Amino acid sequence: MSIRTGSERGGLRADALGTFDSIVMAIAGCGPAYTVAATIPALVLAVGVAGPAVPLYCAIPMIGIALAFRHLGRLDVNAGATYTWAARALHPFLGYLAGWALVVATTVFLVSATVPAGAATLALIDPALSADTATATAVGAGWFLLMACVVALGARISPYARMLLTGTQLLLLLAFAVAALVKDGNVADFSLSWFGFGHFDASHSFVAGALIAGVSYWGWDVTSNLSEETRNSRRAFGLGGLVGVLVSFAVFVVFTVAANVLIGVDAVRENPESFLSLLGEAVWPGWGGRLLVLAVVLSMVATLETTLLQATRTLFAMGRDRTVPAVLARVHRDWQTPWVATATVAALALLLVVVSATLGSGTRFVRDAVSGIGLPIAFYYALAGLSVVVAYRKTLFTSVGNLVFIGLWPLGGALFMAWIFARSLPELSGAALAIGLGALAVGLVPMLLSWSRGSSYFRPRPLDPGQAEAMDAYDGGAGPEPTAPAGSERRDGVLTDF
Repeated sequence: MSIRTGSERGGLRADALGTFDSIVMAIAGCGPAYTVAATIPALVLAVGVAGPAVPLYCAIPMIGIALAFRHLGRLDVNAGATYTWAARALHPFLGYLAGWALVVATTVFLVSATVPAGAATLALIDPALSADTATATAVGAGWFLLMACVVALGARISPYARMLLTGTQLLLLLAFAVAALVKDGNVADFSLSWFGFGHFDASHSFVAGALIAGVSYWGWDVTSNLSEETRNSRRAFGLGGLVGVLVSFAVFVVFTVAANVLIGVDAVRENPESFLSLLGEAVWPGWGGRLLVLAVVLSMVATLETTLLQATRTLFAMGRDRTVPAVLARVHRDWQTPWVATATVAALALLLVVVSATLGSGTRFVRDAVSGIGLPIAFYYALAGLSVVVAYRKTLFTSVGNLVFIGLWPLGGALFMAWIFARSLPELSGAALAIGLGALAVGLVPMLLSWSRGSSYFRPRPLDPGQAEAMDAYDGGAGPEPTAPAGSERRDGVLTDF
């Protein structure tokens, strides 16, 4: 083993991904088909025919958060993303908790999606097999291990697997969307009122729908965690995230409308578990349902990969800063990926998958944990929105564009996420609250430990928009490499294996 020093990118494979790869990654991270299957039944139960309005209005603040990521990434290209940005713009304690929140949310999601991925795969062969928990767990674990290997081997093979999974998924969804739009014999006629607020009432509140849809867009920000591995990332940063949100928005709206028109909200309420089969049969009788299930399988597998990437790159950045054990920043010499972080997250997630599949209490734990992950997600998204406003505070009023796209819109997104966080508290069970808030509280222990040991992460290193402009000029070949601002430091000393 040797010490790799002087690498500003911390030993990761630089320039491994392009702008197109980032766009594909963001779409895969959102998992449109999987989110359709998991979200629309719950959304219909919560808001009825007003389902199309919820993703529309929730997309607006989410785009604000995507804009925040875009502009923060220009100031500091870092695999830690919000973990680093919030620390430099707001306070290191908040930045640390943002990173911890992401790791918790991604790990819990990996557990919650593995067995359903196996069950959906078995449903393609024989629907009866999907009810076999042991077999579904084994198949899901197989998918998970395959994606863990893809992540560990790095960007040399990941883009091809990701493009295949995401491209096929989107083609299937597009085909269904077109077929649904031209389908005759609908249960209900399309109505623009579905996009208004007239259908919300005491039993179908917008708040209930927003609690579901607010997290449905989650996952596009995986591109920020891969910024150190992306070509020309400072200039093109955040484009993938914006495209991912917009594509996911289009898919969610089209399929909520299709559910209203083709099968009706009553059918969705009565058969939430077979929603996809009903919709598929309504579009293409005979085999439409299986094609939609295939799209969900591909979506879930791709999302397993992107979620694992988010967790491992955040842990890598934290290990590099010595705010968690430094071994998590160890990079494989040939693959140039954080293989120790990947192995650690994979082992922990698989252990929890086995527990949830074999113990009744484990199953209940996972169900409550899945309900609770909206809290850490809303928490770190809100911090990102606030961070960009603080970081650019001196330049917000220099132009209308800065005020809107760097100030007001991201701030609105942050306030929306804070509202989601606050309104979720009375909606969640005690166990879900204990997991969601407890996970954040547990992060205080390693945070205070690393702070007491004098980690450089906790030293003031304010973000400087002027420095970003100088870096843009340097990246474009317009001038010499700028000097580091006061209080900043190069990231080095990353462990690299032979």
